[in-house]
Amino acid sequence: MEDWQKYADIIGLEHPEPKTHARMPAADRAAQFGAFAALTGYDEMIADATRESLEG
Repeated sequence: MEDWQKYADIIGLEHPEPKTHARMPAADRAAQFGAFAALTGYDEMIADATRESLEG
């Protein structure tokens, strides 16, 4: 049996919508993870290295 066949009974169902509150906009959901950026400060480090290599 293929994996998708295990879920054949639910594949065509509509995605449930919250009944008690509005959905959070995608931008707000994405912002929740901004604080966990693994490479915080990396852009500045690259800019500094680029500037140093161009200067001399």
